[in-house]
Amino acid sequence: MTILSPQGRSFLKMHGLGNDFVVLDARTQPLALSDDCVRAIGDRRTGVGFDQMVILEPPRDPSADVFMALRNNDGSEVGACGNASRCVARLLMEETGKSSVTIQTLAGLLYAESAPGGLYSVDMGPARLDWRDIPLASEMDSLRLPVSVDGMDAPVGVGMGNPHAVFFVSNAETAAVERIGPRIETHPLFPEKTNVEFAQVLSPDRIRMRVWERGAGVTQACGTGACATLVAAARRGLTGRKADVVLDGGVLTIEWRDDNHVMMTGSASLAYAGRLDSALLP
Repeated sequence: MTILSPQGRSFLKMHGLGNDFVVLDARTQPLALSDDCVRAIGDRRTGVGFDQMVILEPPRDPSADVFMALRNNDGSEVGACGNASRCVARLLMEETGKSSVTIQTLAGLLYAESAPGGLYSVDMGPARLDWRDIPLASEMDSLRLPVSVDGMDAPVGVGMGNPHAVFFVSNAETAAVERIGPRIETHPLFPEKTNVEFAQVLSPDRIRMRVWERGAGVTQACGTGACATLVAAARRGLTGRKADVVLDGGVLTIEWRDDNHVMMTGSASLAYAGRLDSALLP
């Protein structure tokens, strides 16, 4: 299966555990989209709708198979997305017949390989724990950030190519994600805004997590958020270095290796192919 026809503006609608994407191929036909255009395509009533837009471009690094550009549905740029990485890995493997690929992102190179059961594993790179690398607005210990909203306080800060603030809660199902998430996202402690995770440790190897993604809002799953949550739980001594993270859309297996790299394993699903109306394009 080829990814997309170079003729016209075809797209694929894909998702990783319900975290959904519009995938556009700009490897042979460059594509420049304004924020307004991205928002129009991302509108779930009058466009296609997505949590993130994925644009495949020629790699800047000769060791990579593709460059993956990412945009939120508000038009903003994203450095990394774990669920999108698995979807792109699936497409490239089906296109080339290879069992492993390298995806270049703004956050660096991601190595992906096929896994048993039709799953895909991605090396999401090192967990960034220093305040400058998350990033935070000033020097502090990222294990307990001085943030408090409506009785929730001291989240763990983790950088996974994008910033995360992980709160540990007694019940993730009842956490006020929609109310608290946007307030934390725009907190002045986070100069680039932040993703916000609400995590409940169920056992040493299982975590229930819900997420507010910066620029996208509540999503069914967040791959980098699942990685950040496992790292945060392990740093707090709440779990081991490998656990299943249960998201609204399904389960990701996350392992924080001894070399500080975080491995993420999960599914990548293709929903349908379509063609964008010219009215949605520049």
